[in-house]
Amino acid sequence: MTKTIEIPPGYLNIMGYVNKSQVNGPGCRAVVWVQGCHIGCADCFNPDSWPFEVRELISVEKLAENILANPDNNGVTFTGGEPFWQAKSLARVARIVKASGLNVMCYTGFPLEKLQSEYALPGSQDLLKELDILIDDKYIKSLTETERSHSSVTSSSNQRVHIFNPIFREKIHWGNNQVEVHHLIDGNRIGSPRLV
Repeated sequence: MTKTIEIPPGYLNIMGYVNKSQVNGPGCRAVVWVQGCHIGCADCFNPDSWPFEVRELISVEKLAENILANPDNNGVTFTGGEPFWQAKSLARVARIVKASGLNVMCYTGFPLEKLQSEYALPGSQDLLKELDILIDDKYIKSLTETERSHSSVTSSSNQRVHIFNPIFREKIHWGNNQVEVHHLIDGNRIGSPRLV
């Protein structure tokens, strides 16, 4: 059983946040790394995001305000950690930013079928309804194909790209051959989920 923490209603527990990323989805994007993940993929670039402990609490409204305050952001990406542990609050953020014209994508370690099932984490369907793009399933190092890595937006061949908004069908190419690493104020680092 995964130990979780109680996050106050209307808040998110995040590991970090950046603006103007070029490798975490199409275009220029805000990226939100949530705190907490039970999957523990080998060679994860952000293992500091695994513990279910309070890292930084931010209200849904404040996070949405931060995203919308940067005019360069044309979308937002939720990653982690595991975003679907905080699906209800992320769905609220997504609704706010989409109302202002931004698109929303998400990386998850869960397969889409589990997120759509009756056993999904609370709020999973709410978040799925707001997504334009979802990249699902956990990173498996043995399924990394270096010869395909420069043209793929997934890190291992088991991962799938689900395009829920058809305007993105021809825009699934970003960050090829690039990695972004951001250093947080506390000295920790966060990086792109696309690392092959």
